[in-house]
Amino acid sequence: MNTAHDITNVVLVHGAFADGSGWRRVHDLLTARGYRVSIVQNPLTSLEADVAATKRVLDLQDGPTILVAHSWGGTVITEAGVHPNVAGLVYVSALAPDAGETTAQQYEGFAPTPEFVIDVGDDGYGYLNRDAFQAGFGADLSDADAAFLAESQVPIDMSVFGTPVTVAAWRERPSWAVIATEDKAFDQAMLQHMATRIGADITNVPGSHALFISQAEAVADVIATAAERSATR
Repeated sequence: MNTAHDITNVVLVHGAFADGSGWRRVHDLLTARGYRVSIVQNPLTSLEADVAATKRVLDLQDGPTILVAHSWGGTVITEAGVHPNVAGLVYVSALAPDAGETTAQQYEGFAPTPEFVIDVGDDGYGYLNRDAFQAGFGADLSDADAAFLAESQVPIDMSVFGTPVTVAAWRERPSWAVIATEDKAFDQAMLQHMATRIGADITNVPGSHALFISQAEAVADVIATAAERSATR
């Protein structure tokens, strides 16, 4: 049971090629535990726009909040996480640049991920290739769930990956990381390096890049742990 001193607010931030509906299972699990869960809908048009969308939701919170992100959303919460309501950060197979770094720089020196195929249109927006979507994004999802995600995906302006963050919230906030050990979107060494560099408490789980769906219970457990431990700091 939550007490007056517990952190009960959780804000969930989605990544590229997706929207907030992918967080439904995590939302339901946390809500059942007594958390007040809010989900950001990133426009995916620029880092500035996604950070602004996240801060709008953080402004609505009535106290300390755990800010959670998947994939590209990690860059977003790295910038937005200095918001005064944020008590802790959870990176779910997520990017974690430092101040002055771009998202693209995080890939340097790590192995390519050929199963994660991005098709870029003439307007500079990228979609995940539908034929490769399940293998690259959600190999542990049902065929129906993977098909729905592929068909409902949100394109991202690929220029966002070249935009540097101006601050690194993980330097000021305690951090946790949940890493999918069969992630095909990022080299495993890259995920481990980023999480280690930010000093995150790391939980490795078997699963694809879509672990926020396929491993919702494990992700919810880490978020609950972050809430409990951040409340004691």
